[in-house]
Amino acid sequence: MTQGFVVRRALTGALTGALLVGGASSRFGSPKALAELDGETLAERAWRVLGGLCEERVAVGKLADGLSLPFPLIDDRTGVRAPIAGVAAALRAARHDLCIVLPVDCPLVTADLLAGLADACPEGVDAAVPKTGPLPGAYRRSALHALEHAVAAGNLKLRVALDGLSVRTVDCDPALLVNVNEPGDLARLT
Repeated sequence: MTQGFVVRRALTGALTGALLVGGASSRFGSPKALAELDGETLAERAWRVLGGLCEERVAVGKLADGLSLPFPLIDDRTGVRAPIAGVAAALRAARHDLCIVLPVDCPLVTADLLAGLADACPEGVDAAVPKTGPLPGAYRRSALHALEHAVAAGNLKLRVALDGLSVRTVDCDPALLVNVNEPGDLARLT
């Protein structure tokens, strides 16, 4: 364990880090998880960042995609391709009540940003998210029922599923929240 892990853990408590390895990547043209930035895949990069903060890590996606990843993948057990399905699967699989969820296509997110989200999600708060959107985010198991209900009803927008829950929004540096949707987005980061 690194010194940073011990300090952050004291601030945020026991955490599960959940990596959402991505969906169809139709605009990107290939699996984003396997795209490279600075010599490591986006999946390896996100896994490393989560490891700097969380004592448990899980990766969630579709086993049917057959991605060659250096860590095990948990199937989200749904027929839909939407982040909400991955968040729900991560909360079901997590050992800890508080889960930090990081999508694979946010390669500039830091452990400090994630720790800030975790700190903003104390007992009694269901989720803490950036003002710009619901991911990355800190989610408590208390949000699981609402997420599962939304998926079952076909309401796949994570932001809508959070309506009615106790959610805190957090100011985050927008430069760290860059989302890679197309190859050009990734090329601009190198």
